[in-house]
Amino acid sequence: MCSAAASPRGAWVTDAPEGTVVEHLFADGIAMVRLLGPDDRLLRVVEREHPDVDVHVRGNEITLSGAPAAVAAARTLVEEMLEMTRTGVDLAPTDVASSQRILADGQGVRPSEVMGEAILSSRGRVIRPKTLGQKAYVDAIDENTIVFGIGPAGTGKTYLAMAKAVQALQRKEVDRIILSRPAIEAGERLGFLPGTLTDKIDPYLRPLYDALNEMLDPELVPKLMATGTIEVAPLAYMRGRTLNNSFVVLDEAQNTTPEQMKMFLTRLGFGTKMVVTGDITQVDLPQGASGLRLVTQVLSDIDDIHFSTLTSDDVVRHSLVGRIVDAYTAYDEKRLAARRERDEAAEFANRAERRSGARDRLPKRGRP
Repeated sequence: MCSAAASPRGAWVTDAPEGTVVEHLFADGIAMVRLLGPDDRLLRVVEREHPDVDVHVRGNEITLSGAPAAVAAARTLVEEMLEMTRTGVDLAPTDVASSQRILADGQGVRPSEVMGEAILSSRGRVIRPKTLGQKAYVDAIDENTIVFGIGPAGTGKTYLAMAKAVQALQRKEVDRIILSRPAIEAGERLGFLPGTLTDKIDPYLRPLYDALNEMLDPELVPKLMATGTIEVAPLAYMRGRTLNNSFVVLDEAQNTTPEQMKMFLTRLGFGTKMVVTGDITQVDLPQGASGLRLVTQVLSDIDDIHFSTLTSDDVVRHSLVGRIVDAYTAYDEKRLAARRERDEAAEFANRAERRSGARDRLPKRGRP
């Protein structure tokens, strides 16, 4: 005989004779529509994250059935999704997957706490952290003067930094935003570009312009740039300046030399916050001597400087991007391990050869 009881969270739980558990959760019509997503895409993600749980929806009722532990985990995910939809969060499939990773980390952090606080809202788009790593990164920007955001492509390093910069400007915490990046091509050499100086550097700074136009009214951006409230400039223009009351973002910092990185960081003035972003696995410098790689060793123990490391778990682009990052990371680690083995074998052979040569040079002793 089946028994039913109310769970501590208000859902009804039914113990099936087969040892499975059936839970029923309820939501109002608007929350249910936002929970399911277009063509029930969000529901499909829940099923993919919890393959051992059967998920059924009828009207305003969600039914979860399966093993007790699996149903409890799925129920927690669905309840977090409901909480976020009630607070106005427009969930995407990647947000559901990120929520499940947050819950699986076992740190006691709720996805609604990570994704619930918006950094910026503009033109119908709300910018907020979507992973634990991004949340820690954003909190570090609030708490430190200089923050380094280091991680692979698609983790939101630059985008979140620029969102915090716009937020600080809107709150009048700073007087201006300064965005910079080194003018380095990714592999191929473009040669001399035609036009004025602005035309020449524009291709290198285009990603920063694109992000600005997403966060602010496109008609407002040129006016703010004309008045100097927002400045987008190559790194070479920073020498000799002192940047006061500014929010400064240095993008693609893996392509700075150690000398350029030192020059940039020493531009820090009063009332200024700096965020330096980059991916140390994508260095385009000809000599490969990255200032970002060196600065992690030089400044790691200085107060008010924070290093935030983002991983493939923080990728918020297409799900393939995270897998591409992991595949390249595994390949690089395998290649480095093979190189170390070759170097160790060569060193062992050299030592053996030196010992052999030393024995050959010893005087031979004859019988008396």
